[in-house]
Amino acid sequence: MRTALKASLPEYMVPSAFVLLDELPLSPNGKLDLKALPVPELTRPDIEEMFVPPRTPTEEAIAQVWAETLGFKRIGVRDNFFELGGHSLQVTQITFQIYDLFAVDIPLASFFDEPTVGGLAAIVSRSVTLVPGRHTEGE
Repeated sequence: MRTALKASLPEYMVPSAFVLLDELPLSPNGKLDLKALPVPELTRPDIEEMFVPPRTPTEEAIAQVWAETLGFKRIGVRDNFFELGGHSLQVTQITFQIYDLFAVDIPLASFFDEPTVGGLAAIVSRSVTLVPGRHTEGE
């Protein structure tokens, strides 16, 4: 389903989770009952990329920020932020958190160009000025 939607929608519009229902829950007046819809599981969605765990402390730190922001237990190096359900407001939150960790300002456009943990870690590594007492690449 994701592949079919990707062919006709921009990537940010492709749902990150699907819940199969036998029928839509309706209110007594026949309208969709949004409160009765089930909450999708917060597990890594079935995306095309195979899970690759973080390999460096920088990747680990960025993956942890994503996991906390998106509500997942684990995030892989190749996972695409937008395929995981991330949106532009969360991009802003994450760029601030990355700045707090590494003192590296990630332009929003770079996030859209490199929407993976590995891509952002490469940007950070190229311009790393680590904040004293915080994360360091040699940890």
